[in-house]
Amino acid sequence: MPPERALQLFGDPEIIISGALNPLGRATIEDGGIRVNGIWPMASGCHNSDYFWGQCILVDDDGKFKRAKAGQVQLREVLALTYEVEILDTWKSSGMCGSGSHDVKITDLFIPDDRVTRVTEQKPFANTSLFRIPTYSRLAYNKFAVASGIARAAIGHFKTLACEKKPRSTSALLCERTDAQRAIAEAETCLRSARAFVFESVSEVWMATEEGRSVSAESRALLQLACSSGVQSACKAVDRMCAASGVNVIYSDSLLGRCQRDIHVVPQHITVSPQWTEAAGRVLFGLASEVPIL
Repeated sequence: MPPERALQLFGDPEIIISGALNPLGRATIEDGGIRVNGIWPMASGCHNSDYFWGQCILVDDDGKFKRAKAGQVQLREVLALTYEVEILDTWKSSGMCGSGSHDVKITDLFIPDDRVTRVTEQKPFANTSLFRIPTYSRLAYNKFAVASGIARAAIGHFKTLACEKKPRSTSALLCERTDAQRAIAEAETCLRSARAFVFESVSEVWMATEEGRSVSAESRALLQLACSSGVQSACKAVDRMCAASGVNVIYSDSLLGRCQRDIHVVPQHITVSPQWTEAAGRVLFGLASEVPIL
């Protein structure tokens, strides 16, 4: 998107955009824009957003995929005003209920060319450090931030509980028991070591972009590994707190229980999936990546 149009659309820092990267929409080219149909799942924050951004595959009049010379499908991304789309009430999740990640449906909507992007074909117009960070890297570290925050909250909730609760058959507070002390120490170790790895990896990538250097394959792999493994470590920290808290955690109004339900949604996101561990290891051996995320 040209800088002047981007500034016109997003000049207000309060603008909120929801979106879905999966190319589940279908679009046909018309004069001055494209016509779009599709349903995209998990559009977090869609009720609060000003725009919805969805990726589409171009099709011809017969519904067949339009392909580039190399044979790959042609992708476009559309920016629709939220009132132009239909939000389907589908977010019936066990955790992260507040993210409002409902499905979004677009039916026969014309999107003008100045609200159509080609992120897979064009480099960003903005040549700043943030936009020089590889796309998938940007999508990974913010998911770790969510997991890290949940884990930090869980440790805080457990600490409060342990300093107030006297387990059955004892007059001592839970915090005075060695098993509770070991639990909080292990949780802090999990979370803080994960954060250190992520901060180190992000700093390395940021320094490269600040100096105008391309981000190496090894740096991308380490950042991906830090984020994916960091989310797993955050899950372990929360599970450790819940296991040490006793029966309180099973109730729906338990803050610790809510943390546990929330944290286990995060690693299901493809950008921090455990499946990338082997892919990162391949790159660390100096072998070529076989996946686009690295």
